[in-house]
Amino acid sequence: MYKFFAYLDRMKYIKRWSLMRSTREENIMEHSYSVVLIAEALALIKNKIFGGKVDVYKTVNIACYHEVSEVVTGDLPTPIKYFNPEIKRAYKDLENIACDKLLTYLPDELKEEYRAFVEPDTDSYEYKLVKIADRISAYLKCVEELKVGNNEFKKAKKQIEKDIDGCKLLEVQYFMKNIAPTFSLTLDELD
Repeated sequence: MYKFFAYLDRMKYIKRWSLMRSTREENIMEHSYSVVLIAEALALIKNKIFGGKVDVYKTVNIACYHEVSEVVTGDLPTPIKYFNPEIKRAYKDLENIACDKLLTYLPDELKEEYRAFVEPDTDSYEYKLVKIADRISAYLKCVEELKVGNNEFKKAKKQIEKDIDGCKLLEVQYFMKNIAPTFSLTLDELD
């Protein structure tokens, strides 16, 4: 079991945004935590404001492990990952092999518990929230970089914003209207 968590600890060494020059580098562990917080907020907004029945525990745990395969595969930039259907399928297969390998490090009694989060049901609402939370996290990284004058992220921000705007989930619209704009504020403006 210790190997599983030792592998997860490697997430803090794998850098994100390898094709774009960042003013502040972000590793997989930091990114995953960002997605956890956003996914949790989306689930709570859905349940408390829009009367949903999202499993917050499941959402948070799927978010926690959503990049776990990258401790084995490394981070492949999105434009390459989705360049064509063959590359996308091959990378998805590689991610699945990596997840299966990581799960072998767990005791048999825990494998299925973790499998539900490491290899989640992609049709579940919770998984869909994590996928959009991942996009929102990328959008907020762009906002952060643009805020400090790094125009390298300008095009990415527009594309990601367009993707998010296409999402019709009420909790996403609420988050983008009420929470996302605060990430553009300075510390003094937050006061």
